[in-house]
Amino acid sequence: MPLGLLAAAGFLAMACARVMDPLLAAIAADFRVGVPAASIVIAAFTLPYGLNQLVLGPLGDRFGKLRVMLAALAGFVLFTGLCATAANLPMLVLLRALSGAMSAGMIPAAMAYIADAVPYELRQITISRYMTGNVMGLTLAGPIGGIIGEFLGWRAVFLVLAAAGAGVSTLLALRLRALPDPRHPGPLFNPGNYLTLAGRRTSRLLLLATAAEGAVTTGAFPFLAPFLHQEFALSYAAAGVILAFFGIGAFLYTRVATPLLPRLGEPGFILAGGGMMVVCLVLATLLHGWGGFVALETGLGLGYYLLHGVLQARATELLPHARSTAMASFAFMLFFGQSIGAMLFAMGIAAAGYRWSLLADAALVLAVTLALYRLAAPTASAPAREPRRPQQ
Repeated sequence: MPLGLLAAAGFLAMACARVMDPLLAAIAADFRVGVPAASIVIAAFTLPYGLNQLVLGPLGDRFGKLRVMLAALAGFVLFTGLCATAANLPMLVLLRALSGAMSAGMIPAAMAYIADAVPYELRQITISRYMTGNVMGLTLAGPIGGIIGEFLGWRAVFLVLAAAGAGVSTLLALRLRALPDPRHPGPLFNPGNYLTLAGRRTSRLLLLATAAEGAVTTGAFPFLAPFLHQEFALSYAAAGVILAFFGIGAFLYTRVATPLLPRLGEPGFILAGGGMMVVCLVLATLLHGWGGFVALETGLGLGYYLLHGVLQARATELLPHARSTAMASFAFMLFFGQSIGAMLFAMGIAAAGYRWSLLADAALVLAVTLALYRLAAPTASAPAREPRRPQQ
């Protein structure tokens, strides 16, 4: 299994999604708008990322997950590079949207590819190892965006990401012929798979829970950098370095998931992760210096992935005969929720400021955590699996 290349593609997708976080204030200043208005570049990436899952998921089942990933990488390189040429905010929003749509073919396809090869009992552990690339993207997105943006301008960030994408796509193209990448004959788009997901209560609950999780847990994250910039007068580079500790927390998850899962179980992961995020969000409103945000970002990263990893592992079993479609649906709901959450948080900032918005988000995270715990509590094992059957 080409775990390294899959992880590298995941790195690029996560880095591109989060690299703008420390640069929102710079983009707002460049285009002469406020930070809440500039934050549309976040939703511009995440919403098309989620929507295009509905297209790329079935294509992955039909033509092969690695082939779809390679095509998505090519589009990522093109549109991410063009973001550096944006003359105004609407043009940047459009190009970010196209870049997000192409990025949709990386992480869900990789997880579906892994799920095809690894039994459920080992899957969350294997995915946690694969996620090292995603986590490194989270870890380095802040420093990459902040430091490059500070010294070369925010446009240079996109050129760096596009160049890295060109390298990964070249390596994947060279290895593709030697890798198993099964295709499934049939129509290009099979709506029956989506109807199957919608018709099962377990699937509906998981996907709705994923949307709620995305809205309340990650909707606030892009605004922590401008909060640090406004409240503590930190430079973009310094704010970006602090954001990197979210990735450090996520990296800790990849190290502790294996020994802790047998002890805590999936419900325990949900409670621990959600509780950790609630505490960190509340403390963020009480601190009067930026130093404590290093620990808070680390806690947010660890807490988020403890909770999110449970939903992610269970999603791989929603459609065993069409995992690319299932993971695409999961990603669609996650990023749809994240886009809605980011827009609502921006409205909250405009109406009540950063601190009250963070407190409101902490309350919502607590509510969603308790609901997810109830959903997972009946069993700490894998969800009931559907029998395998050929793609229709």
